[in-house]
Order: sequence, then C-alpha cells, then structure tokens
Amino acid sequence: MGSSSAGGEETRVPTFYDPSSSPSHPLLSKHPEHEGIEAEAESYLQITYNHGPRTFQDLPFLFLFILVSLATFAFGIFAAVHHNSKSGKISSFYYDPSTNSCQLGNSTGYPESLVYLSSSSSSVLVKNLVWTLVVTLIVSGPFVLFVLWLLRHYAKQVVYISLPFFVIIPACVNVFWFVACTVSSSCRDAFPLAYRIVVLIFVFLLIGIIVWIIIANWHRIELTIRVIQIGAEALAKNLALFVVLPVLSFGLLAYFVPIVVFLVFTPKNGKVVPKLHSGSQYHCLWKEDSWVPAYFTLAIISMMWSAATMVEAQVYVISGTIAQWYFSREGSRPSRGIRTSMRNAFGPSFGTICFSGLVMAAVRFVRAVVDSARREDAAQGVVNLIIRGCANFLLSAIDFLNKFTINFAAITGETYCSSAKMTYELLRRNLLSAVFVETISTRILAGIIFILSAVYAFVVCAILKAASALEAESYFVAVLAFVLLIAILGYFVHVLENVIETIYVCYAIDRDKGDVSKQDVHEVYVLLPIDRQDRHRIHPGRSPLLV
Repeated sequence: MGSSSAGGEETRVPTFYDPSSSPSHPLLSKHPEHEGIEAEAESYLQITYNHGPRTFQDLPFLFLFILVSLATFAFGIFAAVHHNSKSGKISSFYYDPSTNSCQLGNSTGYPESLVYLSSSSSSVLVKNLVWTLVVTLIVSGPFVLFVLWLLRHYAKQVVYISLPFFVIIPACVNVFWFVACTVSSSCRDAFPLAYRIVVLIFVFLLIGIIVWIIIANWHRIELTIRVIQIGAEALAKNLALFVVLPVLSFGLLAYFVPIVVFLVFTPKNGKVVPKLHSGSQYHCLWKEDSWVPAYFTLAIISMMWSAATMVEAQVYVISGTIAQWYFSREGSRPSRGIRTSMRNAFGPSFGTICFSGLVMAAVRFVRAVVDSARREDAAQGVVNLIIRGCANFLLSAIDFLNKFTINFAAITGETYCSSAKMTYELLRRNLLSAVFVETISTRILAGIIFILSAVYAFVVCAILKAASALEAESYFVAVLAFVLLIAILGYFVHVLENVIETIYVCYAIDRDKGDVSKQDVHEVYVLLPIDRQDRHRIHPGRSPLLV
C-alpha cells in the first residue's frame, strides 16, 4: 500500500532488496556477496497485516493455561467448602490425657471492647484523604486526554519546557527536605547533621547525572519529539483503547478476587493436633493438610501467569489496532479495528499470548530470585557470581528475543516462536535494531509525567493547607495523590510506548516491501539509528544509504 508524493511520482523506500527491481536494473551490483544477499532476501515471503481468518496457534499453551486456571478454581472451591471452622478457635482447645487428643473447651473469650477514633484530627485526615483520591481518580481521565492532546500538537513546547524542571524540581525537593529536617527538632535528633549532608550531596550527584544525560542526548531531542508526536497521533486516532484496556485490567482484577478468597480459606483446611512442647506437657496446635502448600504454589503460579498474560493481551490489542490504522489508506479509518484485535487476541492467538505470558512470568520470577539473592548478606563467592552472570545473560537474551514478538504476532497471526524468529530477521534484513526504538523518548515521557504529577501534588497540598485543618498531614495526602496520578500517567506512557514500538515494526514491514503506507511516519522513523553491526551487508567499505 504505497502513497504518492506531491508530484505524482511514487515514493519508494530504498532497501537492500527491492522486490520490484528488474534484472536489468538491479539495486545492488553483481558482486558475489550481494547476489547471496539477494538470494537470501528472495527466500522470505513478503510480510503484511493478516486481514483474513487466522488459525489457532500455540494450542498446547492455551490448554495448559486453561488446565491451570480450572485446577486453581476447582481446588479453591474445595478448600472453601471443606474448611475446618475450628481453625479460628485454637486457643479454646485443651489437651485431654485420657483420649490423647485435643478437645474443644468452653471459651473464656475476650472482653468486648469498641475502638473509637478519639482524635478528631484522624477523622479529618481520613476524610480529606478519601476525597483527594476520589477527585484524583475522576480528573485523571480528562488529564490523560489533555496530556495526549499536548503531546500531539505541542510536543516540542512541552519537552523543552519540561527539561529544566527535570533538574529544578528534584533540586528544590532536596533543599526543602534538608531545611525542614533541620528546623524540626524530632527529625534533627533522629537524623544527625552529618547524615543529612551526605544524603543532600548524594541527591545532588544524581541530579548531576540527569544533567549529563540531557546534555549527552541533546542532539536527539528533536528526533524524540517527532517520535512522540507520531505515537500520540496514532493513539489519538484510536481513543477507544482507553476504554478497552482498563476493562481488561478490571477483568483481571475480577479473576483475582475469587482466588484471593480461596487463599484465605485454604489455611483453614486441617485439624487440631497435640504436640509435645516441653517435658511431658502437650499443647494443641493447628496442623494444615499436606496439600495446602501445594495449592498456594498453584494459585501463585496461576496469578503470576494470568497477570503476565493479560499484559501481553493488552500489548496484542494495542498492536493489532495500531497496525490496522497504519496499513489503512490515508484519510480512512479501519472499521472495527479494536473489535478485530480483541477477537484475535482471545481467539486464534490466545495460545500465543499465553506462551508469551508464561515466558515473561518466568523471566520476572527468575530475575526477582536473582535480585533477592544479590541483596543477601551471605559471602559472595566466585561460583555465585558466575551463576548470577549466566542468569542475567540468559534473561537478557530472552528479553532480546521477546522484543516486538507480540507486536509481530498481532500483525501476522504467527506462532510465538515464528514471530520471534521472523521479527529478528525482518529487522536484521533492514538494518534496524531489535533492542532500540528511541529509548530517550521513554525517559523524557517519564520525566514529563513526573513533573505533571509533582505540580498536581503541590496544588493539592496548597489547597489542603488553605481549605482544611490539616497541618503536616497535608504532605502525606499530597504524596498519595502524587503516587496515584503518576501510576495512572505511567500506564498511559506504557500504552504510548507500545504504540511507538508497533509503528516501528510496521515501518520495518513497509521498508522490507519497499512500500510507504504512512509518509509522515517514514519521514521520522527513517532518522532512527540503524544497526551498525550489519552496515557492511549493503555497501562494504562505505556508509550505508539511510532511507
């Protein structure tokens, strides 16, 4: 699906292999190495968005996921129905020597008491906290749309205005806490001056690193702005994603609720047994059934796999929707794009999503174990260092292979393994990096949402100071409002990053075919760095032609 330039001439993207090139006018010279590259390129089928019916893929992982989920619910229902109601009355049991067992006696109970919030300040704090968080949730939706509008139309102004605040806000907060702690007698006594100075200097060193990062990447700011604008434009054309994605998240929450209830009832499956405590004295203890730890393991695995699968499903829906927009004709919008992506995600490709979710859950689990072992105080041996190094290398390799895999699967409907292989080969053929889109855009977006959330927290704090009886508690409420808003905006940035990565894969497909589906996208993504390791594959000894 190519587009035409203003002069009526067809705009084509030169690549090292152009399927439309005729034998009499080859794109490459007839060097033996180049002929081998042409033969390699011709062996690949042209990749495009699969609009037709898709076949079910990776069915073993789909069946395994269903089996794990059914087992989790089946054993969970059994645990809830057959729990022992005596589990909460262990203090009422006594050991009966005549029967050599524990018997339920008369419970002495505890005197009933009511706990009241005697402090009026506590009730004021709770009231203001609840209202602040509710208002933050209400305004977060329009706020996200406002941020999207700014990034779409005024990304350059937003970025350049935000850059100084990347330094100003942390510096002001650093100075503020130092002065506040110095003025407060309790903080001054708990935190000596020497420690306060060390922390102050350390934070300023971190701010210096931020300044160095900004200066070192200054030449890429303009490119970053254009990449962000492209992603914001694509997301603005598919605003229904902001409805579908939260619904999927709430669906995951609804899936977790019964499992949490099952986990509450599971430890209540067991019996009261006597145990020799000291000498000849016996005490009554609660002994869980032998299958309880196994169910906990099953439930935790099910929750981790389900959470990772839902994240991958959201990426799939985003990628499928954006890909349909990308490959549609200029000026037209694909009908039922999100509906089609949802049907593919939870239909033919759900096994692929389950496979990807299992891989990502395993990677996160192993990485958590490695990080936990690294934080232990045990002596660091050479063997431990080698094992951790191998584990980190393996996890990095998996992340490398998984990059863009679900995006590609959403576009083509291929299996997980085929998508990982074909994505790597697609990017390699076109000298595009499989691990880099424009990482500086992620950092800038993170900085922007941090600044916006911090400004919102300052406003909340000022309002609470002026309109409520809160004193130091207003800072606590403002911090919670900051955390809530930055979490919501962080999710927005996560969606925008997936949009940018999907467009990157679509651009690679266009480049592979020598086609131009979205001219404005090509004008920006063509400026992204190429894979320097494969430069020699086009023109040995010369700089590659940047399309």
